[in-house]
Amino acid sequence: MNPKFQSLFDLQKVFANERDCLKYLEKCRWGGIITSPFDSTSRVYKYANNRYRCKKTSKYFNAKTGTIFENSKLPLWKWFYVLYIFVNHKKGISSCQLSRDIAITQKSAWFLLHRLRRGFECSIFKTMLENLVEIDETFIGGKNKNRHKHKKIPNSQGRSWVDKTPVLGLLERNGNLITQVVSNTRQNTLEPIIRVNIKKDSDVFTDEWFAYQNLSKWYNHQIVNHRKKEYVNGNATTNSIEGFWSHLKRGIYGNYHWVSKKHLSNYANEFTLRYNARKYSEQERFDLVLLSSINQRLTYQQLIN
Repeated sequence: MNPKFQSLFDLQKVFANERDCLKYLEKCRWGGIITSPFDSTSRVYKYANNRYRCKKTSKYFNAKTGTIFENSKLPLWKWFYVLYIFVNHKKGISSCQLSRDIAITQKSAWFLLHRLRRGFECSIFKTMLENLVEIDETFIGGKNKNRHKHKKIPNSQGRSWVDKTPVLGLLERNGNLITQVVSNTRQNTLEPIIRVNIKKDSDVFTDEWFAYQNLSKWYNHQIVNHRKKEYVNGNATTNSIEGFWSHLKRGIYGNYHWVSKKHLSNYANEFTLRYNARKYSEQERFDLVLLSSINQRLTYQQLIN
């Protein structure tokens, strides 16, 4: 059985050294049956210090081989510490704070967090939504009125994507959330995404934005008119998805302060997974992202290109 941990104190006891971390990674990755990453059909010989050898290729390996941990200069216990606080802190952790916490440079901390973010896009939550689904979009990039005079952009208020990046959100009530960064909020952009991710004949709730006007062809579409200060119309409301937008923006503006358009989808995935795994325990969230990120290798050059 895997050791249990529900706090940072438990984490430090369970992963006191590199060998404990390797044992845990072995169980999560192979489930007790060691498999060669070079040839899955090969026989495996066990050596000291959690090392193994593939008979067919004669290559040595351990649980880190072929994963994001391979060739990392950071010990596994630091990786596990970062992963734990990253998946369980509701608003994440900034690279500046992380660099101070584990004594590495800010650049290394930023790269480390982005490598882990790739594991936040878990396939188990990529199911079609049904029943009662709220649809809304938000814009990330700050308000024009808060900018310095020389940085203000004309005609960029409201639903403008001139200086901000739109994100579409689909939320099944008491279910999963799907977010996607989009280039604009026009009908021909949003409609295909909605139809791919929501089952036909579901009840969908939106605001009065014109891009949603044809949804009644495939769904039971109900509208809440925000222009008229209407926020609940019978069963129609978008309050739940707007609550998530508030959490996302507070996390970005209050913690990360600024994110680029290039990496915004990764940050959206980060907050989306925490929402979808809201009923998981701390260890379940840890294991979920650990398994999802193992094979998501990312080089620094790929990240900055």
